[in-house]
Amino acid sequence: MKKYIIVTDSCSDLSQDLREKYDIEYVPMHLSIDEKEYVADIDFKEIPYHDFFELLRNGTRIITAQVTAHEFEARFEEYIQNGYDVLYLSCAGALSASIKASRVAKDHLLDKYPDSKIICIDSLNSCFGLGILCMVASEKRAEGLSIEENAKWIEENRLTVNQECTVESLTYLKRAGRVSAAKAFFGGLLNKKPIIISDAVGQNFAIETVKGRRASMERIADRMKEEYVEVPHQKIVVCHADDEAAANELKSIIESRFPEKKLDIYVGRIGPIIGSSAGPGTIAVLFFGKEVTANKAE
Repeated sequence: MKKYIIVTDSCSDLSQDLREKYDIEYVPMHLSIDEKEYVADIDFKEIPYHDFFELLRNGTRIITAQVTAHEFEARFEEYIQNGYDVLYLSCAGALSASIKASRVAKDHLLDKYPDSKIICIDSLNSCFGLGILCMVASEKRAEGLSIEENAKWIEENRLTVNQECTVESLTYLKRAGRVSAAKAFFGGLLNKKPIIISDAVGQNFAIETVKGRRASMERIADRMKEEYVEVPHQKIVVCHADDEAAANELKSIIESRFPEKKLDIYVGRIGPIIGSSAGPGTIAVLFFGKEVTANKAE
């Protein structure tokens, strides 16, 4: 069986240690800050992590941009020339056009390399929802699944990824056009925190509000308890946008909801693409659970 590369993009938020552990590549997206262009580097080499979120706190507008077809083509061709096929898992197409760009690149390359395989999958997820799908894809590859078998597994299981999230303010998500909800959610939120989930196309919805930060964490943990499903490939990530203390607090609250089992929870950092849209102070848990439906958030 021919070897294949698993590749994703900046929306996966997979840190260097996770990418190395699972042998996953990523193609970076782009940022524009005060008309200066940056690579959307998950590892924050150009702009330190805390400094990045301080820019947002101070009102700096950060504009994000997808990976271009040309960039995908260059990277995919590099893998092909090194003897690999390519399995690409993208951010949800509802949030980014990168999946479309990847398929343009794929079509160009397969004309040139007809014996190669490039499979581009819309993960229907973002943040560590995309990340944990990549991690499981890596494990499936190690188990011996072919690129086609792995792609089929991802497509059949991508809607079992659950997101439970809260943000400090809806300002960033509203400005970025990344959240939908009833108009009532956008009024009188000074003392309330939204609970945000992702639907079957990857769009974010504020489905309810609770009063206060601690209450939002408690509600996230309660909802996770309701949605969680015990599966062999379970991955749980609690992630944060420059608020590690809150992430660790959420982790502890979640653990208290599962006293009968020892959960393996990874605490990770939200990256520059998701972070600039969700804003500083965002915390979330991503895990495998009940299948998400299109009308779940309605």
